[in-house]
Amino acid sequence: MFQTLKEDFRVVFERDPAVRSVFEIIFCYPGFHAVLFHRAAHFLWQRKLFFPGRFVSHLGRFFTGIEIHPGAKIGKGFFIDHGMGVVIGETAEIGDNCTLYHGVTLGGTSWAKEKRHPTLGNNVVVGSGAKILGPFTVGDDSKVGSNSVVVKEVPPNSTVVGVPGRVVLAGGKKVDEPKADLEHGQLPDPEAKAISCLFDQIRALERKVRQLTEEQERLRGLVKVYEKEEV
Repeated sequence: MFQTLKEDFRVVFERDPAVRSVFEIIFCYPGFHAVLFHRAAHFLWQRKLFFPGRFVSHLGRFFTGIEIHPGAKIGKGFFIDHGMGVVIGETAEIGDNCTLYHGVTLGGTSWAKEKRHPTLGNNVVVGSGAKILGPFTVGDDSKVGSNSVVVKEVPPNSTVVGVPGRVVLAGGKKVDEPKADLEHGQLPDPEAKAISCLFDQIRALERKVRQLTEEQERLRGLVKVYEKEEV
């Protein structure tokens, strides 16, 4: 148990630069509290203590504003930042090292008693206000943009934005958008295009920073050689 708590603290320190101490996490982080409530509720649910499990889950919702059904399966390294308004359904499955921001919904589109909520792979990040609806998988290392509505499968290592959600990056490469078809009402998504352009600029800046860093290291090496020769 102590090892699990230690891992929870480490995750918060890694993903929230605003945190300053363990005491701050214990007393002021609803996402941390929600995960603790869910562990207790899920423990009861697995032992078919359904009402106690739902009651503990309800207490967690009351105190944190985060609703996680006790039947949901959540991996290690899970982090909810801010958290208010997050809803995670009964048959949702979340892999390791995933991050959700406030207002996220992992919801269903059916009333049937079957798998009806999404499955998130490992290292998935879901932006604030995003809705992922249905029994499909969001692949490992994928990102879902803020306020997106995702209703179909997402390949691994992809970025999804827009309403409905569409893949703008796959495998680290830009996905070409289909041409607009005005006759059949297929219009371009300006929001997705703008975000795609931002990603292009970010990659260009990352390349520039990498080049500058390499040049800086090369110059440092030359300075050290010069200093040795002077001595």
